Amino acid sequence: MSKKLPSLAVVGATGAVGTVMLDILSKRPNVYGEIRLIASARSAGKKLLCRGEELTVVALSPEAFDGIDIAMFDVPDEISEEWAPIAAARGAVVVDNSGAFRMDPEVPLVVPEVNPKAAKKRPKGIISNPNCTTLSMIVAMGALNKKYKLKELVVASYQAASGAGQQGIDTLRAQISAVAGTNAGDIAGDSRKIISDNGPFPAPLALNVVPWAGSLKEKGYSSEELKVRNESRKILDMPELKVSATCVRVPVLTTHSLAVHATFKKKVSREEAQDVLRDAAGVKLHDDPENYIFPTPADVVGTDPTWVGRVRRSLDDNHSLDLFLCGDNLRKGAALNTAQIAELVAEEFTK
Repeated sequence: MSKKLPSLAVVGATGAVGTVMLDILSKRPNVYGEIRLIASARSAGKKLLCRGEELTVVALSPEAFDGIDIAMFDVPDEISEEWAPIAAARGAVVVDNSGAFRMDPEVPLVVPEVNPKAAKKRPKGIISNPNCTTLSMIVAMGALNKKYKLKELVVASYQAASGAGQQGIDTLRAQISAVAGTNAGDIAGDSRKIISDNGPFPAPLALNVVPWAGSLKEKGYSSEELKVRNESRKILDMPELKVSATCVRVPVLTTHSLAVHATFKKKVSREEAQDVLRDAAGVKLHDDPENYIFPTPADVVGTDPTWVGRVRRSLDDNHSLDLFLCGDNLRKGAALNTAQIAELVAEEFTK
């Protein structure tokens, strides 16, 4: 006799990540019974397609979680902080994509390719999804860590506008439109002459790079930079791992990129590292610099893996590698990893 498939709720189904989630659910193996779409009261009644079926969005409420086995949250931190415990109390296993619980010691922070067993230890009934910047990097670094044992990471991220939500996307599009119709000589490198609205960014993003993402935290670091450090340590279960990050916002709509200098306990070689990455789950090696083949956001947007190229052993240290990575921050960086975690939980219901 077959076991009943678990029911799934998608909270925040009408948002930017929620929309990607519905597309991903439609393309992933069907491991669920009922799928329920939940959003704010103003979105209730909307009809959305998921797995070829038109589903009606219901308003967020405690009763919305009745009969739900797994609830995926794609909402802002403050919404998750309030509602994830409510969903868990109603019997759902919550997979949360916000930052509300990432560093809670009683909430596992899970990347299925790196630490899948952590998903089983969830005393609060909540599993957290890492930040999109960390996720774009950690699948590849997790594979290399298994082979060489990480000691230190020095990271520079080049983060897309969509990392700041729909407002970031809309702002960059408006800024591109503003400068597109302007004589390049009139701008002379200073897009502030044309752009008056910076939106969520501290400076114009079009024709510019902004060395800031997130909010100001301790010792001059931003919240995004500390997320890379703290989340990498937690996912890899390496609380003493040295991590230094500089996060930069660039005029790209979607897909984060990172330049990583990684130092290991064991000696490394370029060829062996390429082999490790080529065989790693969730990684696509795209590395032939002699023919100018390496990942860029234009290659990677809309795809699921972390793409890796420019793999080099350090000229000055045979324990270090330099590499360049790209990952779609709305797919693996958010919705896909959440879906993969939920699938791990779904397996528990059918065993």
